[in-house]
Parts: sequence; structure tokens; C-alpha cells
Amino acid sequence: MARRDRKKIQKIERSLITMEDPKSPISEQYRTIRTNVQFSFVDKTMRSLMVTSAGPGEGKSTTTANLAIVFAQQGKKVLLIDADLRKPTVHYTFRLNNYTGLTNVLTNSAPLLPSCQETSVENLYVLTSGPIPPNPAELLSSKTMEQCIQQLYNEFDLLIFDTPPVLAVTDSQILANQCDGTILVIESGGTEIEAAVKAKELLEAANAKLLGVVLNKRKHREGGYYYYYRYK
Repeated sequence: MARRDRKKIQKIERSLITMEDPKSPISEQYRTIRTNVQFSFVDKTMRSLMVTSAGPGEGKSTTTANLAIVFAQQGKKVLLIDADLRKPTVHYTFRLNNYTGLTNVLTNSAPLLPSCQETSVENLYVLTSGPIPPNPAELLSSKTMEQCIQQLYNEFDLLIFDTPPVLAVTDSQILANQCDGTILVIESGGTEIEAAVKAKELLEAANAKLLGVVLNKRKHREGGYYYYYRYK
């Protein structure tokens, strides 16, 4: 049992490479993504960023967590919001409790700001998903959700949303037009071209500002993986 727990912790630490090994080539790739995202907002301030994928298992939650870390390392006060109300993972990644989170706030059973938890990363806070609800899409499209976002803008420099895969449910499309920008994560050798194109079309139909695509899990010649950001 102890061995299994150690392996799980090691897996989590590997996923947060920007925290565990900030000088690694992969961490540098995340900082490159951060820079490219900022170049997309030359004439205005970016306050919210949504990360999604075409399908499950393509690395969007790992990408979201590491992007949140590199923005926080830059000195911004960042709130990472787990808006994947069907299969939340952010609380596992940062080893936080998930007794109270976004769903509690949206159902008016918990206050917003006290529900945001500090992490071990300076300037980075997390609003976990909370208990899985029977109606995620309705909660995310509610007036309360809009009000929460506006209130959080007063407290944080940047909101980053981890959202469900686009092709699986409509949740990401609902949030897309409420965020300043959207990043689509696809898996090298895993995501089919048709699926990636369909995800892009659905996001654009929802009036998302698609900033670019992160190509995830592409093998480097010397071994290991790296991430690649491409503008739309």
C-alpha cells in the first residue's frame, strides 16, 4: 500500500514539472507557451484563460496546472479553477481537499473567496470542483457563475479554467465565451485530425477566442516529451 502511495505521489510530482524541475526543457516549453499567450493580448489585459481538449486523456489538466504555475512564478496572483465538474482532478494534483469547491459556491452553500485554497506555489490559489453535481452544464451557465467570475476579477490577476473535453460534453463551450482566451490541447499521435478540427469548430461556434493549440506528448529526439504551442 505504501509503495502504491509513493508511486502516486511521484506521478503527481512529475506532472507538476514546472514546480519540481523549473529548469527542465519541458518547463521552458511551458514558459514559451506563457509568453505566446501574453503576445496575444498586446492591446489589452488578459484576465481569464480556459484550457480544454478534444477528448479525454490528452493532457489538458496537466497542461492547465503547469501553465497556472508558470504564470504564478511570474508574480501574477493566479486562481486555478477546476471547472471539470464531471471528472475533477485538480485537487489530486495539488493534494487539496475537495469537500468545498465551485459547486458549493454555485449552489449558494459556501462563500466564494473562503473556498479558494492556497497551494505550495507562491501566488497560486485553487478553487476545486466541489462535490460532483447532477447538472454541471446548468451550473456553469448560471447567472451565479457570471457573478462569481466578476467577483474573482477583483481578487486575482488571472483566472485559469480547467474544463472538460469539448467533444464529450457542452461545458467547455458554455464557458468559452466568458473567458478572454482559450487553448486547445491535443495529443501527438493520439488525437485524430477529424476530432481536433471538430473541437476547433465547436469552440469557434461558441464564440471562443481560440489563441492556439498545445501539441502534447510529442517525442523528442533525445527521448522524453515536450510541449509545442502553435498560434491559431
